[in-house]
Amino acid sequence: MTYRVAMDIGGTFTDVVVHDGAGQRLRAGKVLTTPDDLARGVFGALEAFDLPFAEIEFFVHGTTQGLNALLERRGAKVLILTTQGIGDVYRIARGNRNRLFDLHYRKPVPLVGPDAVAEVAGRLDATGAEREPLDEDAVRLVAKRVREEGFEAVAVCFLFSYLDSGHERRAGEILRAELGDEVLVVLSHEVAPEWREYERTSTAVLEAYTGPSVHRYLDRIEGRFTEKGLHVPVHVMQSSGGLVNAGFARRHPLQTLLSGPVGGTMGGVAAAKLLGRPDLICVDMGGTSFDVSLVLDSAADVSPDGEAEGFPLLMPLVNLHTIGAGGGSLAYAEGDALRVGPESAGAVPGPACYGRGGTKATVTDANCVLGRVDPGSFAGGMALDLDAAHTAVAALAGQLGLDPVELASGICDVGNAKMAQAIRTLTVEHGREPGQFALLAFGGAGPMHAAFIAREIGITEVIVPRFPGAFSAWGMLEADVRRDFTLQFFANGTELDPRALRTALDSLRDQALEALRDQGIPDDRRSVTHGVDMRYESQDYTLTVPILDTDPVDSPDFLPVVEARFADLHHQRYGHATPGAPVQFVALRTTGHGVVDRAAATAGVAPERPAPVTRDVVFAGKAVPTTIVARAALAPGSRLAGPAIVHEETATTVVPPDAGLAVDEHGFLIITLEAADHLQENPA
Repeated sequence: MTYRVAMDIGGTFTDVVVHDGAGQRLRAGKVLTTPDDLARGVFGALEAFDLPFAEIEFFVHGTTQGLNALLERRGAKVLILTTQGIGDVYRIARGNRNRLFDLHYRKPVPLVGPDAVAEVAGRLDATGAEREPLDEDAVRLVAKRVREEGFEAVAVCFLFSYLDSGHERRAGEILRAELGDEVLVVLSHEVAPEWREYERTSTAVLEAYTGPSVHRYLDRIEGRFTEKGLHVPVHVMQSSGGLVNAGFARRHPLQTLLSGPVGGTMGGVAAAKLLGRPDLICVDMGGTSFDVSLVLDSAADVSPDGEAEGFPLLMPLVNLHTIGAGGGSLAYAEGDALRVGPESAGAVPGPACYGRGGTKATVTDANCVLGRVDPGSFAGGMALDLDAAHTAVAALAGQLGLDPVELASGICDVGNAKMAQAIRTLTVEHGREPGQFALLAFGGAGPMHAAFIAREIGITEVIVPRFPGAFSAWGMLEADVRRDFTLQFFANGTELDPRALRTALDSLRDQALEALRDQGIPDDRRSVTHGVDMRYESQDYTLTVPILDTDPVDSPDFLPVVEARFADLHHQRYGHATPGAPVQFVALRTTGHGVVDRAAATAGVAPERPAPVTRDVVFAGKAVPTTIVARAALAPGSRLAGPAIVHEETATTVVPPDAGLAVDEHGFLIITLEAADHLQENPA
């Protein structure tokens, strides 16, 4: 017997999905995260499933280790080594103000202060030609300073290194020889071989800041795997939605920054293909946060760049919008107003209903008061203290002069409104209305709130997958290995050299195929896709335009083909295009895809079908008789009229009044809502 295991380590729960390769069964469960030692929680979760470690043939997980280090500002002590004369690039940053009407807006405090920047002589010009040789003795003096002052990482960011990396590579050789393995040395051309000095420096600093924490975590995981007799490679989810082994993750730790949340997006891609719904809004509501991502035309919405905590990142990542809204989000009074989140009760002490010492009201406590949580089946059988939930909500209700049930409804409404706004933020970026999508809801709390969020923004169909509380982990079993490569390629459209373009693309293809081979992907499972960043002349920002295998790259006919494709994308994103206007090529992007074995999506239907019961649940402030049913009792083809509550080991699904539920042939729950008149599109 063999097992394939995926694990999503969240702020409150660690979600596990196990695929039995012999019986083709899927099992899922949740255990509380161990924030003090995430590696200990990993093995606690494996032991909870009573798995023979020697029979695990594949293991993948998403970790928040690097992201937590950034969010909590407990990363490494970093020194920036840069070209003489540009030491203030990181501190000056950009002059743009992202929130124009926020009177209290402040730029993010840099992760590296001005006293931790060293400049050395050596310079390239804008063509990449050497103007002044690297001062190697100065680099050695910097290494001495690193040792004496206790820096844990060095970010090397030289001017124009994306054109010629020679100076950075030599500086890296010197630093690594002088400092050994105790200090992480990050070279900006390896992290982000692209123009824009500040963004490249920021990306290198983020890798240096989070890298040591990720290294220690992966070392602990692999060390304990060896102790337990597990000899399979440890795979990690990347922020781009692809898998890599731990060796690559150790060399490029920043790639794992968003590795947990993107597993749900890749599960959304698999669900879109399975259900024939190419456009999905994926919402993952856990105990701490609410993550929104999109599936567009059955593919993940991946951006070539982004930001984390206000710091720019030059690397491919799934376009996620995250807010502090989860089941553990704290409700509190601010004057006479009710606020919910972003602060969370976390795993310890957790919501009051967990019975672990929490006394403040949370979203989960509010759902307990409303009767929407089954205390006997919550999170795999965790025993809930309903009296503690009522006490916490009643205490806050007393501060605001409200009835406890009225306040509980208000807590859910405020949280739902915040989450609805997060969805609008992401869809508007693509020029799309939320009502054009179906809503795929997962996470431990996602299906409980999804129907109410959908109504808020005009969505009429909500999809709840199997094992929704562990769906991000299931998505990791559905993901492929992925490696991304970038090459700066400046050219005006009229001056494009097709042969130079073909040479550059062939070089990137070779790099991608070799990288996949290093990840253990057989030749017949490797493929490569290309894209080019384009813009109109005088524009600053670009769009990535696909280059298809059928495109005539080697001929003059290529330019009109790709210009037309760029115009279509520009119109889709910005609502206008200027066909015939001069265009520019800025960068080439190549992605290598390695197909891995997958678990059967519909395996493992539970044989037990307990009978439904009826009890009162509060909707719109009134207690309403509601059908309470275990998901195991709903066979494909089953239908329910709302109000109803479907409970299972990893989540609770709430079907409000005036909504209906059906189970499709794959075991997905499909909730259909009536369209609100004021949100329906004008037929004209």
